[in-house]
Amino acid sequence: MGLEPVLAKELTQLGATDVVIGRRMVSFTGDKELMYRANFQLHTAIRILKPIKHFKANSADDVYQEVKKIDWTQYLGLDKTFAVDAVVFSEEFRHSKFVSYKVKDAIVDQFREQTGKRPNISVANPDIRLNMHVAENKCTLSLDSSGESLHRRGYRQESVEAPLNEVLAAGMILMTGWQGETDFIDPMCGSGTLLIEAALIARNMAPGLFRKEYAFEKWPDFDRELFDDIYNDESGEREFKHHIYGYDVDIKAVNTARLNVKAAGLTSDITVTEADFKDFQQPREKSIMVTNPPYGERISTPDLLGTYKMIGERLKHQFQGNDAWVLSYREECFDQIGLKPSIKIPLYNGSLECEFRKYQMFQGKLSGFRAEGGIIKSEDEKRQMAEKHRFKKEREFKKRLSEQEENEEADIRSFKFHSLERRREDEKEGPTKQARKKDGPTKPPRKKESPTKPPRKGRFAYGDLDWGKKDFRKRDFGKKDFGKKNRRFDHDEDD
Repeated sequence: MGLEPVLAKELTQLGATDVVIGRRMVSFTGDKELMYRANFQLHTAIRILKPIKHFKANSADDVYQEVKKIDWTQYLGLDKTFAVDAVVFSEEFRHSKFVSYKVKDAIVDQFREQTGKRPNISVANPDIRLNMHVAENKCTLSLDSSGESLHRRGYRQESVEAPLNEVLAAGMILMTGWQGETDFIDPMCGSGTLLIEAALIARNMAPGLFRKEYAFEKWPDFDRELFDDIYNDESGEREFKHHIYGYDVDIKAVNTARLNVKAAGLTSDITVTEADFKDFQQPREKSIMVTNPPYGERISTPDLLGTYKMIGERLKHQFQGNDAWVLSYREECFDQIGLKPSIKIPLYNGSLECEFRKYQMFQGKLSGFRAEGGIIKSEDEKRQMAEKHRFKKEREFKKRLSEQEENEEADIRSFKFHSLERRREDEKEGPTKQARKKDGPTKPPRKKESPTKPPRKGRFAYGDLDWGKKDFRKRDFGKKDFGKKNRRFDHDEDD
């Protein structure tokens, strides 16, 4: 949420037509090649959906009947597995899993009535992924052409605590307007996400270069030759004449960032160093700074407000003549920076409603800067800041996404919904899980940790990768190693 205009601009530049911005989505029109390119080249998309049918439904039975009208032999075969995801904003349908089950039952029942057999469900790695979107009584059923979320680029080998989402990082950089014209600095770089996304943008490299596969590669009409031409096309890439610098006070974060940079094959463009921001010195070259300091939510510092006061002091005295962009969550943190931002952009980082603020640093007083022709706010920035309802009155940095959105993966047991087939399977398997749990031995109550127990240490967590983490770590992946002419990884057909 908040990146919709950035994504719309990316799509327009890619050649999409009928681009329309919606709530947490952008719709567009294009051919098969554009769909492939959208998955492969967009920096700020989470997934690309191809609509199959639009309809209205006022009940679960309506959903079932409308889905059953579709000729599913066009998309599925008995030898294919499928899965259904759902996003629901409706008073009638209170839970996304409930809608997913109705869609699944309609498809399975159609095959069973026509052939006597049914396709199987595979939640982990289905051949066909379907997405159901419900807004009140308006429903859209789509094919998911992406599969795994597009923010999972494939270059992240290891991670630090509370890593920045790759799509959000790319969106932040694109919002600044930076395209590689100057040096780029992140003084609190963590696992290096902002650094790597900046390098991809500077060189105009497709973020999909590191992905193993996309869902559309399993579609019946997949054009392998067309996609390989897109994958191997380097004509849009450009030279990057400047450099990207990352710093972090934590040596573990530094080592993690270096590992990820190496995996992305970008060591010639990015340098990561162990350093404390309080020791930051004026860069020799013209630079832009984009950073994501601790908020005091998932990660913090012993003196959070002191950290932000130090950030303001360093920017004021050691970043003159440059622009700095800071993403944070708390008003009291921004207050400690002590500098007047030229623009504030509302952004969600996960469920946290944050702000992305730009600070234009200059020497001397504001009056002198303006007398010399300096501009604090551009006309576009003035227009954005003047937008009605841009900020809520008496805004508190404590609003999260709605409970319904936040609990999309909550338990569905309260619906007590099972298809006929599921009930038969349960009868064959014996007592239900709930019954076994009720009749079985109870677990002893969890022992509460002592309040004096020191907090757990360690900031590392392996990222989710499509291939084995162990094998991936042993390889020294650079850009050349991914082999554009022979892009496939060695793997068994059953993987």
